[in-house]
Amino acid sequence: MKSSLVNLAAESTVPKLEENHLPMPHIVYGIIAMGVFLALLGLLWSFRNTAAKTASADGKSEH
Repeated sequence: MKSSLVNLAAESTVPKLEENHLPMPHIVYGIIAMGVFLALLGLLWSFRNTAAKTASADGKSEH
C-alpha cells in the first residue's frame, strides 16, 4: 500500500529544463568586476595621506 504522497510524486512529471543564455560571455563579467574594483581602488588611492595633510594645515603636530 502506497501513501498518497508517493502516488502524487510518481504521477507528476518533471518539466523539461530550459537553458537560459547570458547576455554576454562569462569572462566579460569578470572583466567588468575587475574594472569596478580598480576604479574603486583608484578612488581610495586618490585620498591617501589626506588626514596628515589636513592635520598639518591646521598647525597641529602629532609629535
